[in-house]
Amino acid sequence: MARERQPMVREALASTPYRWLVLGGAVTRFGNGIAPVALAFGVIDLGGSASDLGVVVALYAIADVVTVLFGGVLGDRLPRQFVMVGTAVLAAVVQVTAAASLIGGWGTIWLLGVLGMLNGALGAVNGPSSMAITKQTVPERCLQAAVAFRRTLSNSAQIVAYGVAGVLVAWVGPGWALAVDAVTFGLGALCYARIAVPVIVGVDRQPLLEEMRAGVSEVFRHTWLWLLTVMAFVYHLFYGGAQDVLGPIVVGGGLGRPAWGFALAAMMAGFLVGGVVTLLWRPRRPLFVGTCLLGLTAAFPAAMALSDSLAVIALCAFAHGFGLEIFSVGLDLSIQQHIPEDMLSRVYAFDLAGSFVARPIGLALTGPVAAYVGFHTWLGVVATVMLLSIAASLLSPAVRTLPRRDPVVDPVADPASAG
Repeated sequence: MARERQPMVREALASTPYRWLVLGGAVTRFGNGIAPVALAFGVIDLGGSASDLGVVVALYAIADVVTVLFGGVLGDRLPRQFVMVGTAVLAAVVQVTAAASLIGGWGTIWLLGVLGMLNGALGAVNGPSSMAITKQTVPERCLQAAVAFRRTLSNSAQIVAYGVAGVLVAWVGPGWALAVDAVTFGLGALCYARIAVPVIVGVDRQPLLEEMRAGVSEVFRHTWLWLLTVMAFVYHLFYGGAQDVLGPIVVGGGLGRPAWGFALAAMMAGFLVGGVVTLLWRPRRPLFVGTCLLGLTAAFPAAMALSDSLAVIALCAFAHGFGLEIFSVGLDLSIQQHIPEDMLSRVYAFDLAGSFVARPIGLALTGPVAAYVGFHTWLGVVATVMLLSIAASLLSPAVRTLPRRDPVVDPVADPASAG
């Protein structure tokens, strides 16, 4: 099986647009790995509480949810690489402003919140195009390898970022760490500008709201898709605050700031190993396998609730990343194979919006709720809810039986299949 997968990766990398896409994604993911750690400790250094941090992160998430549907329509109307370049350039400007405010000493918690909203909106516009364009850069037969390899390389970059983020913040401060993120957005824009693929044009363009409704209809045509979106709604309602609000306080405060960066690096190592597994393993029902392994994600908040050992927390963070990556590749592949190409950006947008719409609420409420019931108690509740929501989604035959589609290749017409 491994021998079969390696030529698929090489064939994907033979595509110049795919190489630029992968490189741009890896560079920006490196910066994005540093940004949340820098932002969290930037708020804390400004005197912010757990509730303040939750509000700042919630503002980012609100902007993400509000604009992602618009981003999906843009991704099906405009050249996707154009959308990616524009949003990367604007995100670099926003992060330069945030970095300057912290370095210059004139930053405030609310300023970081507003700039975070802008960055969230730009990321939301970028996301559907970035995900949908993969199919345009490689042949159909190596799509799974392309999806898995791109995610694996991006996750590798984020592992490095998380590994140095805590130390970087401790050495030079959150402002300079955000400046690094700004540079990566600029480099990412240069990479995306080199992507040259045909423009996907849908038939009979409709008004904006009509195209949004068409995207909703396409999502609800697929039981597995809307059901997993509901599961993700519950998942992010509880887990987002556990990682972004309580994690820096419980782990960073109890074991030191570098420890939180190390825990996130361990989680990303799980993503990396999970990505390698998806390169070598092609289950007939990738969505079912991925959803089963998604249950491992509950280990991370459970460890933060029950353990004060960095080794245990890091191991459970690794399990979280491993299970989530197997699921993410399975879901991504299922969407790419079962959704019409001219609808991909909108479907990705509705998947993202449905998944993350509850995240701002969870982020805003995590601080006060956890302060009332106890940080460790709330982390235990989060782990339990995550397990129950995943188990409920597995009751559906649509999730358990959705097959992987393998393109039919004529061995005579296709030289790549020879030998």
